[in-house]
Amino acid sequence: MMNAYTPLRRLAIAALASLAVAGTALAQQAAAPARPDLGPTLNRVAGTGNLYLGHREAAIPFSYVMPGLENNYVFGYSWDICQRVVEAVGKRVGRPVQAVPVSVSANNRLMMVKTGMADIECGATTNNVARQKQVAFSVTFYVSEVRVMVRNGAGIQNVAGLAGKRVVTTAGATSDRLIKAAALTENITLTYLVGRDHGESMAMLQRDEADAFVADDAILGALRASSPAPTDFVLLAGSLAKEPYGLVLRREDPQFKQLVDETLIGLMQSGELAKIYDKWFMQPIPPVGAVLEMPMSDLLKAAIANPNDKPAN
Repeated sequence: MMNAYTPLRRLAIAALASLAVAGTALAQQAAAPARPDLGPTLNRVAGTGNLYLGHREAAIPFSYVMPGLENNYVFGYSWDICQRVVEAVGKRVGRPVQAVPVSVSANNRLMMVKTGMADIECGATTNNVARQKQVAFSVTFYVSEVRVMVRNGAGIQNVAGLAGKRVVTTAGATSDRLIKAAALTENITLTYLVGRDHGESMAMLQRDEADAFVADDAILGALRASSPAPTDFVLLAGSLAKEPYGLVLRREDPQFKQLVDETLIGLMQSGELAKIYDKWFMQPIPPVGAVLEMPMSDLLKAAIANPNDKPAN
């Protein structure tokens, strides 16, 4: 009996040995990138063909989805810019690259990039000193002004007029810190509310659960334009701060940041970025064909003329 099973036993041992060798080879291949000159992100994409793009659910007009469409298709200014990055990555690695959408929130967007769940965040994220300690940013592709939106006819003319009022900001946004600082400066007391995302914050203002919504100008303008009654809301004059937006990247991958920056600067110099801007800020946009009517600001024109990744304080 033992002699009858010896060939099978030898075959099994040989198969196990082959698997062990193959496993070791794969492990060595993973440990030693085939294209170290590309850096970690591009080297991985060269092997898998996938680039993971973080996007927001309701950051109109930067990146947002419309439930009901197949795969909740992503739209937006930042998303369009990231598609150009995908094309550039494909040329660099020499193969077709698939953009894989990854939903992120204001609270987890930096963590998603830091941990590799997303390779780049295509949203509406302010580049500031504190965040640069955690992640890297591309050159600036938008400059926002943080403003206050209230219901038309509420009798609120400025920040001082918010005394005793309910003010909502979106979780994870810099607007929370800024409105609190403004309240201290004006020596007024506010009731602070937090929405899980911009859509919920806007809904709280619409339902009269909040007296004011503080966020970046384009976010407020898009939500107002997309609402059933845009004239019911007005933005107060002046701003709390001016903040540069950048695409969020991992700090440990200068090769990928260089490619992203080169792509954005190329869009700026060719005039393509201005065309993408016009599409989202001056033309009708999904889902209801709202028009933001926000011509490119002098601040953004200056950032395009002199590309940089300088953070806000």
